Formats: sequence, C-alpha cells, structure tokens
Amino acid sequence: MSKTVLETRNLTKRYKTQLALSHVDLCLKQGRIYGLIGKNGAGKTTLMRMIAGLGFPTEGSIELFGRSIQEDLAKTGKRMGALIESAGLVGGMSAKENMHLQCLMKGIPNYELEDELLDLVGLADTGRKKVKNFSLGMRQRLGIATTLIGDPDFLMLDEPINGLDPSGVIEIRNLLKKLSGYDSKTILISSHNLPELYQVATDYIIIHNGEIREILSHEELDERCKAYITLESTDVNQLTTVLESQLHTDQFKVMPDNSVRLFDLLDERDRLGRVLHENGVIVTKLAVFETSLEDYFMNVIGGKEYA
Repeated sequence: MSKTVLETRNLTKRYKTQLALSHVDLCLKQGRIYGLIGKNGAGKTTLMRMIAGLGFPTEGSIELFGRSIQEDLAKTGKRMGALIESAGLVGGMSAKENMHLQCLMKGIPNYELEDELLDLVGLADTGRKKVKNFSLGMRQRLGIATTLIGDPDFLMLDEPINGLDPSGVIEIRNLLKKLSGYDSKTILISSHNLPELYQVATDYIIIHNGEIREILSHEELDERCKAYITLESTDVNQLTTVLESQLHTDQFKVMPDNSVRLFDLLDERDRLGRVLHENGVIVTKLAVFETSLEDYFMNVIGGKEYA
C-alpha cells in the first residue's frame, strides 16, 4: 500500500469576508501525479500556498509525511519543492548563477548538482545569458530545476508547462513521469492545459469556489469519459437479448430511463443497426457520445466556460 505523503483535514482559508478554501480534505499518496483542476479563482494557488507554508489556514490542519506543516515547517520543507506563481529568479544572473544562489540558500552548495539539474531541464548550454533575456518557457524550466534542489520527495508545480514549446512540453511531461515513477516522488500540478494534464496525471482533483468537488483516478476518469452508443427501443429486454445473443457483447449498461449505453461496436454502427432491425428490434434512438476531460470538468462544476 502506498504511503500517505500529504493529508489535509478541514482546511479552510478566509480573507475577511471571502472564503478562499472551504473544508478541504485531501490524501495524496507516494509516487502519484495529482492534476489540480479549477477555474481562475477556484482556490488552486491558495491551496498550494497553504501547503508550502506561505500562508496560514483559518481552520484545519496540514500534514506532510506525518508531520504538521504549521508546527514543523523547517523539517517538512526540506522534503518539499514548490514552484508557485513565480520561481523567484534573479533576472541579472545566468541560469548557472541562479542555481548556485538557490543551492546556497537551501544550504546545499554543490556545483555538480547544479550542472546535473540544468542538464535535466535542458538548460545546460545557456552559458552567461541572463535570465531576464530568457523566454517564458526557459524561465519555467529553470524554476522546475530549482524545485529539485535537495532531491525533495514532494513537488508542487503551478502551471509548469506555461510558455513551453511543444518539444519542451514533451520533455517536461517525460521528466515528471520519471520523477514520479522511477524516483517515487509525489507531484501536485495545476494546469489550464487539460489535454496535456490528461497525459501526465495519475489522479485528478477538481476544485471550484474553494471546495473539492471530486477526486478520481485516471482509470476512473477514462471510465466516465468512455465513448458509448446510446440506444432507445420500444422493448429494452428484446434489445439487450439481441445484443448478447446475436452481436455477442455484454459491454452495455441499462440506464434508469431504460436507455442502453453500449460501449462496444462503436466502429460497427451500420452492422449494429442492421442486426437489430433484422431481429425485429424497433430502435427509436441511436447516438454516439464521447466526453472529453474539459466536458467532464464542466459537468462537475456545472459551468459553461473554462478560463
């Protein structure tokens, strides 16, 4: 059984009259990549700031590796790397100089480590070029490199692929998968790029108006977003009998309204219709449905636009 890395209980944050987080309960396991999904203002950054010790909750508790962050930030912080909003880079320094400064600040001066991490994120050849002249994508890469100083067991990354070109996105995706799989790090990542998040996350946390609306695994999401054919008939029993006996499939589900969701034969709809007709099944509706991550997200929060 995977170890619990982070646990929050009843985590609540109020700013005067504004409720930014409301009774958030989370339990993050070792070696998983959690995609944090929410509209702007949903509470994603506030949640990450609370976990990183950059703010204090109004109510509730946060434990990292079994220790209270509020009471023992000095020890828990050493096992956590965070990139939230900005990386705190010095624009007048090179990537190498920034890495050296960050290593000194964390009490880990190590030139070999600096070079290794810069190479890991594809910035080994930037030389004396100053960070203020970096592209947004290059700054993002450097920010990620700084979070890996000290080999933390838990990473929090706020929009880490923002500004990256397609090849950079693939490189960071592969890096995150390696860190999670081979190195067993736990990663909490927020992103507005839902298709990309779908390719990297093992679990999803949907937050809206400061509340956790749903937590589900990648497998559960696939199941809920699975394409299917909706069938309606004057005789649902006859319909399901033909599906089993003539089309040799049991990959269907009878819904409460007596419609049938068929998860098979998606590419054989002509044959499906013909066999049903030949066996006297009167079909009143046949339609294909497929839900994307964006569609599912909007269904959960009950909204129409994602921004």
